[in-house]
Amino acid sequence: MAFRRRTKSYPLFSQEFVIHNHADIGFCLVLCVLIGLMFEVTAKTAFLFILPQYNISVPTADSETVHYHYGPKDLVTILFYIFITIILHAVVQEYILDKISKRLHLSKVKHSKFNESGQLVVFHFTSVIWCFYVVVTEGYLTNPRSLWEDYPHVHLPFQVKFFYLCQLAYWLHALPELYFQKVRKEEIPRQLQYICLYLVHIAGAYLLNLSRLGLILLLLQYSTEFLFHTARLFYFADENNEKLFSAWAAVFGVTRLFILTLAVLAIGFGLARMENQAFDPEKGNFNTLFCRLCPRHVIPFLPRGLSRVQTSVQRMRKHSKTMLEAEVNILGTLKRLWEESGKNSASMRVWPQEQFAGAGLHME
Repeated sequence: MAFRRRTKSYPLFSQEFVIHNHADIGFCLVLCVLIGLMFEVTAKTAFLFILPQYNISVPTADSETVHYHYGPKDLVTILFYIFITIILHAVVQEYILDKISKRLHLSKVKHSKFNESGQLVVFHFTSVIWCFYVVVTEGYLTNPRSLWEDYPHVHLPFQVKFFYLCQLAYWLHALPELYFQKVRKEEIPRQLQYICLYLVHIAGAYLLNLSRLGLILLLLQYSTEFLFHTARLFYFADENNEKLFSAWAAVFGVTRLFILTLAVLAIGFGLARMENQAFDPEKGNFNTLFCRLCPRHVIPFLPRGLSRVQTSVQRMRKHSKTMLEAEVNILGTLKRLWEESGKNSASMRVWPQEQFAGAGLHME
């Protein structure tokens, strides 16, 4: 299975060989795990990679429901889905983004940013739909009190735990992709910043048993991220198309207000009024003053919000300034052509000088 057409061969296991064949190597490893399901001896180990672990049966009124909690074996499952994500990353890059970028004839800098936004648009769109489905089916939207009631939320439904494992796998896979995609050195610190911020927020919600609150916050955050990167793609296709940035700036302010309000409501009021305020890692209870203050101070630093607003405002100002300068140049050109046409002085006085005064030009 080849994801890229290669015109040059590289020494086996050399640096260039790994970079150009990392998706194929990941596919071979995934295929080995899937083949392990076919044999009874290796099936148990293969399921350790594929399925979430630590399942327990929780009795209900009618029957029993299978729930999950986290543990060290989750790292094995995350590792498997990191390779899955690497393969999907290569498929999107090869069959979608590369074909579009060839038609746009972008520079190297814009090409790198186009690939970044293209990958994130696909990821955020998928995550928004998946996350919305989870919060609706689990009833977290219709019952906001469930975000803090019955804390700690140690027992997770299958779809909630699997969602968190896939989210951690995606952002962990983004770290080696910086090397595989040969990202420019100037771009690495910025991308490392938001990758690490996402990992801290998602892992924190997962390990502190705040999975319900984390789902709602991710739904809001990913919605604005999807709109931002969509606007970025349209801007790369046509630099005059900046209307989506204005829409994103408005949506960003509203969603960030909802995020901060919901975090204060759930953590500052909901958990603070519960009776079981004790630090008990064995039971998954982290409802202490220090543990409540940490998320409340970290959540406002969700990835790259303020800097993006500033960038959008600067881009809009630059665009307005460019348009004004273009209008002034057009008026100046028309004036020069009029003067060179050899019209008499009486005709010159008919020239609408008020337009030049409004454009900042003065006739002598």
